[in-house]
Amino acid sequence: PLRLQKHRDMPERLEVRGEVFMPKKGFEKINEQARQEDKKTFVNPRNAAAGALRRLDPQETAGYPLDAFFYNAAGIAKRTPIRTQFGVLQYLKKMGLKICAEAQQVSGCQGCLEYHAAILDKRAALDYELDGVVYKVDDLASQEVLGMVSRAPRWAVAHKFPAQEAATRVADIRFQVGRTGALTPVAKLEPVFVGGATVSNATLHNMDEVNRKDVRIGDRVIIRRAGDVIPEVVKTIPDPGAERGDPIQAPKRCPECNSEVVRIEGEALIRCSGGLYCPAQRKGVIWHFASRKAMDIEGLGTKLVDQLVDKGLVSSVKDLFHLAKEDLVELEFMGELSATNLLDAIEKSKRTTLARFIYALGIREVGEATAASLADHFRDLEPLLEADCEALQEVPDVGPVIAENITAFFRQAHNLEILSELQHAGLVWEVKPKPDEQDNPLAGKTFVLTGRLEKFSRAEAALQLKSLGAKVTGSVSRQTTAVVAGENPGSKVDKALSLGVEVLAEEDLLALLQPDP
Repeated sequence: PLRLQKHRDMPERLEVRGEVFMPKKGFEKINEQARQEDKKTFVNPRNAAAGALRRLDPQETAGYPLDAFFYNAAGIAKRTPIRTQFGVLQYLKKMGLKICAEAQQVSGCQGCLEYHAAILDKRAALDYELDGVVYKVDDLASQEVLGMVSRAPRWAVAHKFPAQEAATRVADIRFQVGRTGALTPVAKLEPVFVGGATVSNATLHNMDEVNRKDVRIGDRVIIRRAGDVIPEVVKTIPDPGAERGDPIQAPKRCPECNSEVVRIEGEALIRCSGGLYCPAQRKGVIWHFASRKAMDIEGLGTKLVDQLVDKGLVSSVKDLFHLAKEDLVELEFMGELSATNLLDAIEKSKRTTLARFIYALGIREVGEATAASLADHFRDLEPLLEADCEALQEVPDVGPVIAENITAFFRQAHNLEILSELQHAGLVWEVKPKPDEQDNPLAGKTFVLTGRLEKFSRAEAALQLKSLGAKVTGSVSRQTTAVVAGENPGSKVDKALSLGVEVLAEEDLLALLQPDP
């Protein structure tokens, strides 16, 4: 095992972050061993590393040739003089933790691009797979000012390498129905190895893309693994003299339930009009509801959902909470223990959060981040049900389209009935009180800092404003409470004045941060 080095700066408790991977040589070794034992081989090192980490027995995981690079330590700026991201890496290295040897400090956009090109040139020679580089703001105080969005920091951005491509032939084009009823054209391909995996299906996104690329059955095409993950058809390869198939037509009827297919004005997608009558939509809704980022019902995957719907045991998400053990043990691959574990997981899922529950409902265009914003704003389900489009648009990230999707969802009597039955089944979440205004006197207010401040840096000022509940952003809008202007403030003051936003001097800021007792 990796052992830390004794060092005078070593804290009693150290929380670090990193990424586990499988080196190429280790990947080749385990696949060779699998071939000798006539076992199934892994497709690529990423899948192999993920599979190793999912092992229930840590001794089994220890048997895989895994490695890790570390890149951050929690709270390091508060207990050390380190003030840069690169300094954090050097600190971790001193502690005996592995860091990526290719990490460098660069200056400006040109330095970033030159580094990206250099790593791309070295990519094949490195003993680990990578699909790009990450640029990070080096100054830790600036990282604090920039903050986070729901899924990622604003102070870091990935710059991917060009996706890997390969040529193959289209054997068929079919339409898959998603949980919202969207029909997606999918090209069935002659299998081809690209981007570290064998690809036999590739998305064509929508009918506009099918027509623009003029993809037909029998065509030779270029396939790309976008982000080295999702295969897509890039373009057709001209084949002079070869007879081509007929142009692809959008289906008039759903391939799953034979309901009419419609296209809503202004949308690129076509949709099945069957709603929950459509088994594909029913399955998709149930699987989404049970997924890890929603209700997190462990063990309820797509194959089990297919069985539950096909056998008539589940037709709606509410039915999950009325499943019986005797029904489950009759299903394929389900024994007594598996049935008990699934029922326990369903029972455990009843205690959730409002954000997870909203996301689990599968409202169109309401993802994790929007669900969290809605939960934070309304605090409980009842106020959300009563909100109209105007009230919904007061929530960050909710515009008129999403607001209409939400109100349309809650207008449907069928959905309200399901909500009522879910609550009667025992689903509960903590109702969070609104923040105490005494603890957060600037809660709900948004500030922009511009120009040079005398008493402290802009980064320090931003931290103090945030500690009192305020938001600090980099651009001025009508939602901005005030702009704090130091020396040489620039165009942000002009924009604030044009929008009628208050402009504060540094003395006004100090009064806000240090109110009279």
